[in-house]
Amino acid sequence: MSLFTTPENLPFGIAFALIVGIALLEGLGMMISMSPSNWLDDWLPEAGHDGALDRVLGWLHLGRVPALVVLLLFLTGYALFGYSLQMVSRGLVGHYLPAWMAGLAAVPAGLTTTRALGALVAHIIPRDESTAVSAQSLLGRIATVYAGHARQGLAAQARVRDEHGRVHHLLVEPDLPDEVFEEGSELLLVRKNGAVYRAIRNPHPGLVER
Repeated sequence: MSLFTTPENLPFGIAFALIVGIALLEGLGMMISMSPSNWLDDWLPEAGHDGALDRVLGWLHLGRVPALVVLLLFLTGYALFGYSLQMVSRGLVGHYLPAWMAGLAAVPAGLTTTRALGALVAHIIPRDESTAVSAQSLLGRIATVYAGHARQGLAAQARVRDEHGRVHHLLVEPDLPDEVFEEGSELLLVRKNGAVYRAIRNPHPGLVER
């Protein structure tokens, strides 16, 4: 048990606690029709410019894999390698490495895990969502509610296809007061307010992007 309680392994204990906390938050978000993963994707900078940051995000498969999945992959690889490194250190020299040293040594392992497993996840869910297009470019497109009932102040989850045919999952609320969107409702996205899209009912029911 000292592996999990010793101060030298605090960084990996924090990483494990974050994994559990994120899982609980995502589960709670699904129950109330709100998604922390969507908030995280909305907070991250958008891709599309040939800069150093975009190359780093692309190397980690952000845009092909949901940001929350990328974070969980990193934390998992970081924690597992860190604990393994400390076990080897204790077996070889009789004591754990200092927390700062082991914590830094585990960062490349976390990034490598993210890179390797992120590629696998991207192949399994290649079209689930993408940050390769601007969030504003989704305005004027038709979305479909698939989880929850939306009213002003309470968002529901919807899916929409961009111009490349990729599916994006987002939060929607009615733009008009006293309107409620049920599951299966077809909506026209009219504006964006923070992480939530405002929408009206599809004025042309036959107009749906497939």
